Amino acid sequence: MSRIPQSFIDELLDRVDIVEVVDHRVKLKKTGKNYSACCPFHDEKTPSFTVSPDKQFFYCFGCGASGNAVGFLMDYERTGFPEAVEQLAHLCGMEVPREEQKPESSRQERLRKRLYQLLEKSNDFYQEQLRQHPGKTKAIEYLKGRGLDGHIARDYGIGYAPPGWDNLLKALGTNGEDRDGLLKAGMLIQPEDSERLYDRFRYRIMFPIRDTRGRVIGFGGRVLDDSKPKYLNSPETPVFHKGRELYGLHEARQAYRNLPRLLVVEGYMDVVALAQFGIRYGVATLGTACGEEHLERAFRYTSEVVFCFDGDSAGRRAATRALESSLPAMTDGRQVKFLFLPEGEDPDTLVRQIGPEKFENLIDMAVPLEDYLFDAAAEGINIRTMEGRAHLSKRAAPLLAQLPKGVFRELMFEALATRTGLNRATLEELVDTPEPLPSQQAPAPQTQQRERQAAPSERPPQRREPAITEDYGDLPAPAENNEPWSPDDYADFEAMPPEAYEAPPLDDYAPPASGQEGIEAGRELAIGRVSQYLMPPHKKAIALLLAHPELAAEAPDHDQWLNQNSGELRQLGRLLKLLHERSHYQLSHILGHWRANYGPDDTEKLAAIAGHDMLRAAAHLSRPKDPRSEVLAYDLSAAFAHSLDKARNQLQAASRARALAKLRSSDASSLSRAEKEALYAEALGQKPH
Repeated sequence: MSRIPQSFIDELLDRVDIVEVVDHRVKLKKTGKNYSACCPFHDEKTPSFTVSPDKQFFYCFGCGASGNAVGFLMDYERTGFPEAVEQLAHLCGMEVPREEQKPESSRQERLRKRLYQLLEKSNDFYQEQLRQHPGKTKAIEYLKGRGLDGHIARDYGIGYAPPGWDNLLKALGTNGEDRDGLLKAGMLIQPEDSERLYDRFRYRIMFPIRDTRGRVIGFGGRVLDDSKPKYLNSPETPVFHKGRELYGLHEARQAYRNLPRLLVVEGYMDVVALAQFGIRYGVATLGTACGEEHLERAFRYTSEVVFCFDGDSAGRRAATRALESSLPAMTDGRQVKFLFLPEGEDPDTLVRQIGPEKFENLIDMAVPLEDYLFDAAAEGINIRTMEGRAHLSKRAAPLLAQLPKGVFRELMFEALATRTGLNRATLEELVDTPEPLPSQQAPAPQTQQRERQAAPSERPPQRREPAITEDYGDLPAPAENNEPWSPDDYADFEAMPPEAYEAPPLDDYAPPASGQEGIEAGRELAIGRVSQYLMPPHKKAIALLLAHPELAAEAPDHDQWLNQNSGELRQLGRLLKLLHERSHYQLSHILGHWRANYGPDDTEKLAAIAGHDMLRAAAHLSRPKDPRSEVLAYDLSAAFAHSLDKARNQLQAASRARALAKLRSSDASSLSRAEKEALYAEALGQKPH
């Protein structure tokens, strides 16, 4: 298996002009040294999308989209990394070379490619069964009863897994390699201590799960009756990780150039039923609670996520879990809301009763995260009493501490201070004593029993077919095998009419204030009460390096940062190491290297720091010129050295705090004299003798 050499990507980025690439797709306007436009990745009226010809870098101050020319093409054209490189190479008249990967990487790449092929064939098989299987009428009647038509079934690739233990196995498992691939792809099951294989999905409506590139990576199957489990998902495989995938996200991106929002619902049928009514931004998690990775993926494509839950106690518990997962992702410019439906209703049934216009009105009026957080924290508390306000503070402050640094976090702490009458310093002292929200309490034993009964389980099959007693009667002639499926293939699968319904500028970082200096092991470096608007020293050093890579020569020791526990400090070390090895690199090269070696998530974090630097420069340029300031030159070297010194001082403070904590702990009596002396020296910031 071959890959594109990094040296070629570097040369390509040197030749291509990001302004030309972007302007060909989004009309840019010259604004000073840079260019601006309304962002193509989210709706806005005032331009916040900036392209820097000097840095060969784009950044949106509204939604946070950022990157180089390759990253822009990937996001705008919805294409993969190799395809974007091919497009840019064609623009520059260059031929893309290839180099051989390491044997293990090549083997894994071949396996993934094989699994994608088998999963696509499985999807074709299930769709064919919905068209041609003698028992298809039951499945079609079910879909029609849910208000779906052939166009929606086609758009979402809905299929049918007929009764029987080995339908897919017989169709696709024609040799040992294919059977092994189907097993690895989660399409077959092999019981322990047995060589027998059988189909995982049987007698179910099948929903293909696609990644953001449109490749089938797994399936969800829904029963046609009341048997359990109602939904069955593919297991974890080399190409499918349910903790990060969202069903319907690919289809939502295909339906909208700029996604207005994402509505997170419970099941596949909810997503598809909403799409039937023109609401095509519904997505669903895959048998698991919505986690941080789900949120980060969602926020790549929209700035608003709305969670939709039942209004019962189970829905409230699910909402609380979603709330806690959302907090670390709530950077400025993002919005999370909570929509609670009437008990006994789901999106599928409700949209059919009230229609899409009123349903979208409900979404618009959903509860914002800030309101739901304070309401959930105040549940069961009389906040008119001093004791109640203190209780609210203990519940809410630890939750607010999970918010990332920014304006939103500041406003949330101010809102809590207003509600409780406590000052900010007092509230921050409560963040280390979290108290669970009422809806986090364990459900009653009967509820736990019901949840266990509803959980999916894999049991070895009994040697009998599922009982199917319906008489399907005469069926229409099947479509030709070699023709693609069209909704018109079914005379009895037409659209059913829905039921009637009523119609501030950013400055350099500041030194930490006096107070608690210790940090717990594993936390990100954040000592004292540094202002949320100011950049921590290690991030300031990274921002300076991204803007002025030549500064790396002034810090030759990158190993001291690579060996730290903090991910952000290791990021600083990696950047220094890269610039030591490739001193000619500029920002566009750095981002290209980062995407290739550390993935898109880490690249976005690095680009956000570069964007922070651009925002600061933009704020500076927007101020009135002061003639007196022309004599004051900004000393880059001094600022960079000062940033590194501050970061080292914070590390030393953390080390002293940990040593002091060990000496004060109950285990200190078991330490030897030499160990205690070493800890005393560390606590005092001295080198041990």
